[in-house]
Amino acid sequence: MKKHLITGLLIWIPLGITLWVVESIVTTMDQTLNLLPASAKPGFYIPGLGLLLSLLIVFLTGIFASNLLGRRLIHIWEGVLRRIPVVNSIYGGVKQVSDTLFAPGGQAFRKVLLVQYPRLGSWTVAFQTGVPSGEVAGHLRGEYISVYVPTTPNPTSGFFLMMAMSDVIELDMTVDEALKYVISMGVVPPRDTGRRLM
Repeated sequence: MKKHLITGLLIWIPLGITLWVVESIVTTMDQTLNLLPASAKPGFYIPGLGLLLSLLIVFLTGIFASNLLGRRLIHIWEGVLRRIPVVNSIYGGVKQVSDTLFAPGGQAFRKVLLVQYPRLGSWTVAFQTGVPSGEVAGHLRGEYISVYVPTTPNPTSGFFLMMAMSDVIELDMTVDEALKYVISMGVVPPRDTGRRLM
């Protein structure tokens, strides 16, 4: 009986959490309808209509920002935001991260790595995010890379490290496989490429 109960939970828990997350996203984005004037709102509730409106707004913003006039206006707007003390630090940081993660052709997580962390002999999955630059790079001797070590089961928090190339092992697994591996706390293994540590 216990075995069947656990099996049932393993089916319903992921499904329930997935439905809850999707429902939360749709409900939140449905609030976009509040931006419409009362005369333009439908007289009845249609789940997902706000989501479609949000996607339309994002799409039209992208079209607007892609032309010369749009780019110029956004540049002026960002210049205004940079002059506001507290807003500048928040907006600037978020903008840099979002540009890195979502820019076309961007490589926020370039490679999946195996690194020793938090101490020698303990291994974890990490991601290469780039190479040190500027003043930091001037203090490092040898070839270093920037590494992001995610936490489990929430990979959106983690640790930023600069590690010597000789101290990391590049893996063949994809970023998606590595994220699943981290989120599942090692329960969902990546595909076996046949590569082994010597």
